[in-house]
Amino acid sequence: MVTVREARPRNRFEVLVDDEVVGFLVYHEEEGRVAFPHTEVDPRHQGHGLAGRMTATALDAARQRHQQVLPYCRFVAGFIARNPEYADLVPSAERAAFGLTTVPE
Repeated sequence: MVTVREARPRNRFEVLVDDEVVGFLVYHEEEGRVAFPHTEVDPRHQGHGLAGRMTATALDAARQRHQQVLPYCRFVAGFIARNPEYADLVPSAERAAFGLTTVPE
């Protein structure tokens, strides 16, 4: 069974397979913004969409908290590019810096 949870004391989201943490997405919050600098999934579990599930959960949480998103992690920026429904979370003036020039305003 796959679950995603937020581990606030560690400033990260975690993805678990059968109650084992197999990946995480680190975040830093500051003044209405959340930065995502790093995502990692154990090589044994890569290629199964776990990082995507974790990223979607983290972005949904940012939306619920009314936070702007700074996707410093290349995976998170790529996820947003492939899922433009999240593009509005990234400040429009900063999208180009994250390679998000083709997503809608």
